[in-house]
Amino acid sequence: MLEIEVTTLKVLGESQTPPFEILPDTAAKEDLRLKYRYLDLRRANLQKNILMRHKIAKVTRDYFDENGFIEIETPTLIKSTPEGARDYLVPSRVHKGSFFALPQSPQMYKQLLMLSGFDRYMQLARCYRDEDLRADRQPEFTQVDLEMSFVERDDVFSIAEGYVKRLFKDVLDVDIPTPLPRMTYTDAMNNYGSDKPDTRYGMQIKDISDIVENCGFGVFADTVKSGGTVRAINAKSAVDTYTRKEIDKLTEEAKGIGAKGLAFIRWVDEAPTCSFAKFMTEDEMKAIYDRTEAERGDVIFIVADRKKTVLSVLGSLRQIVAKRLDIIPEQYNFLWITEFPFFEYNEETNSWDAMHHPFTSPLDECIQYLDSDPEKVFANAYDLVLNGTELASGSIRITDPELQSKMFSALGLSDEEAHEKFGFLTDAFRFGAPPHGGMGIGLDRLCMILLGCESLRDVIAFPKMQNARELMSGCPSPCDNEQLIELGLKIEKPQE
Repeated sequence: MLEIEVTTLKVLGESQTPPFEILPDTAAKEDLRLKYRYLDLRRANLQKNILMRHKIAKVTRDYFDENGFIEIETPTLIKSTPEGARDYLVPSRVHKGSFFALPQSPQMYKQLLMLSGFDRYMQLARCYRDEDLRADRQPEFTQVDLEMSFVERDDVFSIAEGYVKRLFKDVLDVDIPTPLPRMTYTDAMNNYGSDKPDTRYGMQIKDISDIVENCGFGVFADTVKSGGTVRAINAKSAVDTYTRKEIDKLTEEAKGIGAKGLAFIRWVDEAPTCSFAKFMTEDEMKAIYDRTEAERGDVIFIVADRKKTVLSVLGSLRQIVAKRLDIIPEQYNFLWITEFPFFEYNEETNSWDAMHHPFTSPLDECIQYLDSDPEKVFANAYDLVLNGTELASGSIRITDPELQSKMFSALGLSDEEAHEKFGFLTDAFRFGAPPHGGMGIGLDRLCMILLGCESLRDVIAFPKMQNARELMSGCPSPCDNEQLIELGLKIEKPQE
């Protein structure tokens, strides 16, 4: 062993006692750790996460470079255009009263790059959305952004699947079988109650409306007669976990997410029991057991209401019950969701609203219904889902000026409004745009799943809290009055 003789000891940087122990399993609350994030980042587990994120970013750049993609930076001070979420606005000092926006995505710039002759573009793009936060959402995030010319949907899928396969092998030494499975939006909603279903476990939703439409139980029969639906999920071997007391708790959760109530069947003994059986015939009850594939030990949960409510509630209950039963295996289930509805009916305004940005192309066979029957129009759009989390979203774009004009009209934009908001892009398309499509993959979410973390904050060096504040620096914060004057702004205090 090499021995070193110390002759001089010099302290290079004195330190106060840290406000919490810098240990991987520190008991310090998250608020305190985020206030002193520079100390929190010294913890070995966070260091591992940040280093792994670096590796993921490097593999990403290497893969797309090897496949002919050019990394091009797009502006972060751009024109404000409607993309779904609220923009973060930046006031201009030179052009008082005018504002830049921070990009929600590089959407229009990457489409312009296709027109410019760069047929394969990618970027680790910074994006900004002023929306409510969750554990898997931040106001600023990083997106693996890509666009390709002269492609159809399957070409985009092939590139994305190759990326997934390469990334999981290089980072986790996990082999992801490709091609990845596909499911239409309609099937996902009907079977799982979600457009980002977790397919690692079963418990699919079953429609029993036809069985109960003429039964003696008014809640079910009346719902079907009024145009609603009655659907069920079967929690296998759940009778020990879901006692009457636990079912009462689950019922309150169901009501909290929109249900009027929760019917159930518990199969404890030789025959199943439920409160509404006395209103049903034996054949009707048997049909429900057969449809839900019920057997002794199972608990069946049933919701009756409008279709949208029923699917949403059962989709949420499916996740709650699966976690409670601890039946979710440790594996990676990827899934493409395709054929999204182009429009969504707004019951408050009695009109159809767009579900996608204005440059998403409808499927060719649906174009004929744009004016006459919006419900029949489906988008040439797609999402990549991993274990119940939306990982990526994209589409094939519109390049036909006539179809683009029709889309603006369908979205309620006049010619003048469309030109004001998007004229620089549509004018460019007059000079010939190749057919193109692409997608954006959430790098932060991808890192979170690869590292097995519960929150995005564990894979971002300096994250924001749920209220979009950064505790360490104290932003957002008020500005000096002199700065506001330079920008031509005045802050009005809200009236009490």
